[in-house]
Amino acid sequence: MATGTSGSDSAPLGRAPMDSMRRAALWAGALYLLTFVSIPTVALYGPVKETGYISGPGPDTGVLVGGILELIVGLACIGTAVALYPVVKRQNEAIAMGFVGARVLEAATIFIGVASLWTIVTLRQDGAGADGLLTGETLVAFYDRAFLVGQSFIPAVNALLLGSLLYQSHLVPRVLPVLGFIGAAALVSYHTATLFGLTEETAPVVALITVLPIATWEFGLGVYLVTKGFRRSAVAELDTVPAVPGTPWPGRFASQ
Repeated sequence: MATGTSGSDSAPLGRAPMDSMRRAALWAGALYLLTFVSIPTVALYGPVKETGYISGPGPDTGVLVGGILELIVGLACIGTAVALYPVVKRQNEAIAMGFVGARVLEAATIFIGVASLWTIVTLRQDGAGADGLLTGETLVAFYDRAFLVGQSFIPAVNALLLGSLLYQSHLVPRVLPVLGFIGAAALVSYHTATLFGLTEETAPVVALITVLPIATWEFGLGVYLVTKGFRRSAVAELDTVPAVPGTPWPGRFASQ
């Protein structure tokens, strides 16, 4: 009787860590894919950024829907950090905490940007008219700068932080974090040049080229985590590591 009880108890205990990791990977991957829901905002925000929008006629549906999509993205950003933190903190807790903080900061800037555009809609609906033109232009400029920080520079920081954790731990193929590193460098270089007015003539083409690596990194990571989950061999090493700041992984990971 005792032997039967021990056998039945040991089976779920053996499966639980892998089940937990698979669930974390599935949630993180799904939320990473969900962040791409905001792609239509490029078109939806077109009218609200035009001069005279605040005093002109027309529906406000586009900017309202675009704002909702961006709010979803902000919440998904926080969700990815929450899902991944219990896993990647076993590699380096300090860097994992930095990733969580940067991801939350990214979401906060998204929320602030949405609030600025929705303020334009409120002023328009309240009949601000021509007197509100300057305010509208100011709010659009504020959104553009919030976007530059929150969805350009901070994602580069996220790619470096999470990419370093995944690269060292082997939880996913190394080609994915390498794409993140390349994307971070390209994104920061492009937007730094933009701040100094060095890319105005070729901005659309250059922007597309520079955003592709980091977009591929995030989309590829999402797809891999949903379909494959974390690598079993890396998870096996992960389960032997105490969750303390800065503790290196044993075996072959400690030397890399």
